[in-house]
Amino acid sequence: MSKTLTKPLLKMSVTSLPFFYLLLVLVINAAAATLLRPGFYSETCPEAEFIVRDVIKKAMNREARNAASVMRLQFHDCFVNGCDASVLLDDTPNMLGEKLGLSNINSLRSFEVLDEAKEALEGVCPGVVSCADIVIMAARDAVVLTGGPSWEVKLGRLDSLTASQEDSDNIMPSPRANASYLIDLFDRFNLSVKDLVALSGSHSIGKGRCFSVMFRLYNQSGTGRPDPAIQPKFREKLDKLCPLGGDENVTVDLDATPETFDNQYFQDLTNGRGFLNSDETLFTYPKTREYVKLFGANQNEFFKAFVEGMIKMGDLQSGRPGEIRRNCRFVNRRPVDILLED
Repeated sequence: MSKTLTKPLLKMSVTSLPFFYLLLVLVINAAAATLLRPGFYSETCPEAEFIVRDVIKKAMNREARNAASVMRLQFHDCFVNGCDASVLLDDTPNMLGEKLGLSNINSLRSFEVLDEAKEALEGVCPGVVSCADIVIMAARDAVVLTGGPSWEVKLGRLDSLTASQEDSDNIMPSPRANASYLIDLFDRFNLSVKDLVALSGSHSIGKGRCFSVMFRLYNQSGTGRPDPAIQPKFREKLDKLCPLGGDENVTVDLDATPETFDNQYFQDLTNGRGFLNSDETLFTYPKTREYVKLFGANQNEFFKAFVEGMIKMGDLQSGRPGEIRRNCRFVNRRPVDILLED
């Protein structure tokens, strides 16, 4: 059964919606929260998963980094009020969305890839496949297409009617976060220490910005010792790529095989070659170290735990009202809204 977050429902006024309509919306969404299952679109849009994978494959052919960027969207979507594609919404005059949140601005990318997937699906099955489900399918496909494990994704989510930059800022961790903080954060979503370490293995692919590592390399005056957990030769490499006063938007590989989903990430952590503090601290912290060692020594164990974690994360839902957006960047204009405007 899907995990429903204990978050307040979206604020809606019974004066702006007929009460029976409001009640119907709440009933439909409460029921939808328990209906996630593999093959959800087998009758209404049987080609849905093939269409999404084809789009992801083409996007990776254009730029390999798109795989990691697309996969990250599941994390940044699901942790903020459940997996509802709120992270894909653009700002409006009345709403600050999540794209400019502290952990997202100048970091999250490849939104256009999700747009392409949605457009392709709308051409075949208009108004059927939610953007929230596209995020889940795309994340799985990004893993598979870079050599990682495959799994059946549970589908049937609705898209949120709103987004919250404030909620994103309050929930999403900084690259400076340590293992203790991350354990507490994951526990809020009933995700275990093992889930935390396995899901951190998403950094097996992709790149990070120099901005995220500068505090590990230098203090404000450029003197003082760097983070002692950094291997000296790796520190020399980072010094060249991310010099003090240099361009902090330069990107650095998150592990030694950034285009292949494997367990190299964990091997790098054991050798002091973790790029982010939130990565390397998984090895230096006792409660997480044993899982880093396990996954570094046994790729099958990592793959198994990663799949379990992704499925559990995909089950997170808020229970709030939703819809099937026709454009992932904007909510639909419902008939009742048009009537109220008139």
